[in-house]
Amino acid sequence: MFAQVGDRIVVDGIHHEGDRRAGVITAVRHADGAPPYEVRWLDDGRKSLIFPGDEAEIEHSSPTGSKV
Repeated sequence: MFAQVGDRIVVDGIHHEGDRRAGVITAVRHADGAPPYEVRWLDDGRKSLIFPGDEAEIEHSSPTGSKV
């Protein structure tokens, strides 16, 4: 999984069916775009550092996708 600042991340809940959370990636700690990511969550505006797993999907903000 690779991302850049401005991409959206969508995480499906693993404990409660139907729970989804979306956020905007505000910082990437590695030059190649690998996790972890700092994310501002759209539902409450809070920021957190995440190491996304298989339940997460990146929606790239640019048509070229992630930078590698």
